Amino acid sequence: MTTYDLALIGFGGVNRTLAEIVHERGAELRADLGFGLRIVAITDLRLGSLMVPGGIDLDMALHLRAGGTFADYGGSRDTNNEEVIRNCTADIICEATFTNPEDGEPAVSHVRWALESGKSVCTTNKGPVALQGRELTGLAAANGARFEFEGAVMSGTPVIRLAKQMFTGLAIEGFEGILNGTSNYVLGRMEAGLDLESAVREAQELGYAEANPTADIEGFDVQLKVLILANELLGAGITLEDVSREGISSLTPADIAKAAAEGHRWKLIGSAIRNTDGTVSASVKPMALPLDHGLAGISGATNAVSFTTDLLGPVTISGPGAGRVETAYALLSDIIAMHAAKKVDSHV
Repeated sequence: MTTYDLALIGFGGVNRTLAEIVHERGAELRADLGFGLRIVAITDLRLGSLMVPGGIDLDMALHLRAGGTFADYGGSRDTNNEEVIRNCTADIICEATFTNPEDGEPAVSHVRWALESGKSVCTTNKGPVALQGRELTGLAAANGARFEFEGAVMSGTPVIRLAKQMFTGLAIEGFEGILNGTSNYVLGRMEAGLDLESAVREAQELGYAEANPTADIEGFDVQLKVLILANELLGAGITLEDVSREGISSLTPADIAKAAAEGHRWKLIGSAIRNTDGTVSASVKPMALPLDHGLAGISGATNAVSFTTDLLGPVTISGPGAGRVETAYALLSDIIAMHAAKKVDSHV
């Protein structure tokens, strides 16, 4: 039976949870999926790096004592991601690091180094897909590797893969969605009477919002996700500058109350539509939706996207848009997709 060796680049919540899944459910997954998973390399800014071709002791890695590093177990206290990615024995690089949304680094480099080395990549980062997706997909094809990124848009909810596989025979004419759980939560709390600052503070206390919530509140996060969906599903061929962006910081409690009195609800909507000339227009902006709109009832940190299709009309997909378990599952789903593609290729 096939066993895929994995390298985890970044060992925060998402990749750590993936390691827990492999450690605790490895035998079950092997029986269910028809292949095994073994982690042979890990890098982490705090713990350093470790490469073990025969497989890392995950019980050790997951329960390092306070102050301990991989140097205590034959690894390095330092982290040289390029060296690990290029030289480790992994078949698949699982990339889940903190990344600058302006240039996609360091994740873009991590993905590029892996693909240049003939290793497949799954990533939860939006940056590489949104900003360098075409180049990296081409690099993967040129080197006989795969580049998968389901978790980059709606965490574990498989919106990209579902649309590509299940909408066969349909023409997707556009989409609109709630693609950021933090801003959606904040708007809901403002509707309940809080001002923006109080609602953001509450979201931070609950772990929905970062210490600096700008990417969520000002729509930068949704802008990247709209770019990914437009290019992947509509073939738009657009850049980040083509996606107009307006966040929710200008909305006041009075705006929220007025909309509610008129039977509307404010949502931060990311959308794209194919124009009659074949071009695609994309935007991120707050919209007051009528209560009978399909997205008006999406509450809390949930995400949803509604596709406009030629034969079925609107088709809406809803599910969790964040969470370490959900996002770790997205990486697992990418690995499953790679295995399925390999089986198809082997029978061609």
